[in-house]
Amino acid sequence: MRWIEARCRELEPDGSLQVLYGIDGRRILTEEFLPHLEGYRQSAPVRIGNGASNQLQLDIYGELMDAVYLYNKYGEPISHDLWMDLIRLLNWVCDHWHLKDYGIWETRGGQHEFLYSRVMCWVALDRGLRLAYKRSFPAPLERWGRTRDQIYHDIFTHFWNEQRQAFMQYKGAQTLDAATLLMPLMRFISPIDPRWLSTLRALEETLVTDSLVYRYKTGDAFYDGLLGQEGTFSMCSFWYVECLGRSGDLEKARFFFEKALGYANHLGLYAEELGLRGEGLGNFPQAFTHLALISAAYDLNRRLSAAGQQG
Repeated sequence: MRWIEARCRELEPDGSLQVLYGIDGRRILTEEFLPHLEGYRQSAPVRIGNGASNQLQLDIYGELMDAVYLYNKYGEPISHDLWMDLIRLLNWVCDHWHLKDYGIWETRGGQHEFLYSRVMCWVALDRGLRLAYKRSFPAPLERWGRTRDQIYHDIFTHFWNEQRQAFMQYKGAQTLDAATLLMPLMRFISPIDPRWLSTLRALEETLVTDSLVYRYKTGDAFYDGLLGQEGTFSMCSFWYVECLGRSGDLEKARFFFEKALGYANHLGLYAEELGLRGEGLGNFPQAFTHLALISAAYDLNRRLSAAGQQG
């Protein structure tokens, strides 16, 4: 929480949040190519720095506010000074939630109005409202509530594809995205809502292969600006398991969870992606993947235990 407080004290003058930091706290991460290096198994280009440091990623506001909300609930009450910074941040979300951005995957194929970014702006305002009511904090509650509801209606109006019976990757798209799996996990939609269950089926048909999940499929319909072949994304596989469990399909969730466990290395660690032969690709180990594993394991164990008691 001290790290979050420090970052909130570094809000931009307009109230926006820096996307990326170096491990030493640096804010400037200029991206450079290193053409003299061939990379892992001749993968190229090799880069240092990170071009995403200059990207607009609207999902970070929901992730921050959800973390603050949970810390206040299960850890310690947050401070007055942090709340004042969060008011500035949430007012910024009210003004900018509708913008195009680069999304959770930091794509290099251009900006879109991504569904996941829109959902997480809703999460940011929802958690801000919950905190304000729980702690009786002063806040522009009417504005936050009105904007939260506006985002909700926008998602169901402009991201729902009636023909495919699923929520699309971004506004106007015909493609799906595994980040959509976080909609019920973030409590935006019920895990047994008919619209969600049909979306889950569409994701299974398009992005799931042998229990593993691609984050998206590239091609004529969606270009992410990256070279090479996409692997399955390990954290998406665990999001999928948790969605199955929450929807009530415990047998399938447990089977796929145990299969996914088999893709860890001898230390129980996961890479960011899995290749066609099950080899680890990308960042290793990836903390995000292990957080998804823990969340899926905790939720599945709780549901299996409850089902066993009822039996």
